[in-house]
Amino acid sequence: MKQSLLHTPEGVRDLYGSEFAKMKQVENLLHSAIHSFGYRDIRTPAFEYFDVFSSEVGTTASKELFKFFDKENETIVLRPDFTPSIARCAAKYFAEDDTPQRFCYLGNVYANTGALQGKLCEETQMGAELIGDPSVEADAEVIAMVVSSLKAAGLSEFQVTIGEVDYFKGLCEEAGLDPETELSLREFISGKNIFAAQQLLEDRRVSEDYREKLLKIGDSFEDHDNLKSLRDNVKNQRSLSAIDRLEKLYSVLQLYGIEEYVSFDLGLLSKYNYYTGILFRVYTYGVGRQVVQGGRYDNLLKHFGKDAPAIGFVILVDDLLEALTRQKAAPLVADENVTLFYDPDQAGSYEEKLEEALNLRKEGKMVTLTPLPSGKKVMA
Repeated sequence: MKQSLLHTPEGVRDLYGSEFAKMKQVENLLHSAIHSFGYRDIRTPAFEYFDVFSSEVGTTASKELFKFFDKENETIVLRPDFTPSIARCAAKYFAEDDTPQRFCYLGNVYANTGALQGKLCEETQMGAELIGDPSVEADAEVIAMVVSSLKAAGLSEFQVTIGEVDYFKGLCEEAGLDPETELSLREFISGKNIFAAQQLLEDRRVSEDYREKLLKIGDSFEDHDNLKSLRDNVKNQRSLSAIDRLEKLYSVLQLYGIEEYVSFDLGLLSKYNYYTGILFRVYTYGVGRQVVQGGRYDNLLKHFGKDAPAIGFVILVDDLLEALTRQKAAPLVADENVTLFYDPDQAGSYEEKLEEALNLRKEGKMVTLTPLPSGKKVMA
């Protein structure tokens, strides 16, 4: 046998034993918390038509997709992101239904990226989507559900960082930036590369006043009390409305009693272009990136023929488990398996142990029934 066959390709891994048991337990805890908010399970295919994740949708870049062809020569991709799949499904089965729909899901996503930098090509995600409710109360419900889920899984020290993409877009419009410059600036600010952002604005001959305002977004990690300074930074209605929404959101989050977990970062932007308003990420120590990400995507369902607002989030289960493990908060998985041995050479031994195993299983216990190793005898 080739030794290479024993190894997995780069970016994927085997998961087994106690680590897998802990992951299943974390998933169950998250699932119960999400269900408590009235969300119902949905499952979409692991692969979809290419256009579900095309550039028009504003999701993952084509070069980062795992692509192949079906028998009809249609381009198929492994899903890199759940949200467009859920949007497609909702548009198909709830096209004429205007009542809010609440979905939760669990599964794997796939990213064909060369520079892994410790990331996996295949990751497990659990998330929820609230479709058909444009309100601030819906934003707050989703963020509250994130906090509730993480606490249920055992995480106690984390921060929900909230942004608002319309604030950035409004200021770009006010400064007269063209779409190409806005896209490049978003990438630099999102990556906290302020020097590159400054050089870009200087090259585009943006006035010094607007350069300062736009660069301030990239360094605007604020608590609620400092949102006023960001309001004073703009004149356009789009950005001002974004601040108003954040103020209202904070008020509702106070009703949930979770304001201690919340901060604001107007430089928080996403590589997914379908986000239209509130954005948020959750950070904790022990991992190098966010363990939750989400936001509002009010225009995405139009791509699939249904005009409906929506907001959702995804929990990166692998990263959450890593954080819980490093913080010594991962669930303890007790080995409660009972092993019963029978002697193949002794008459009635198998029947006796089988009856014992069946009775123990009725009590809800895990029981392994196995032959005695050669040369050993069954203990009375």
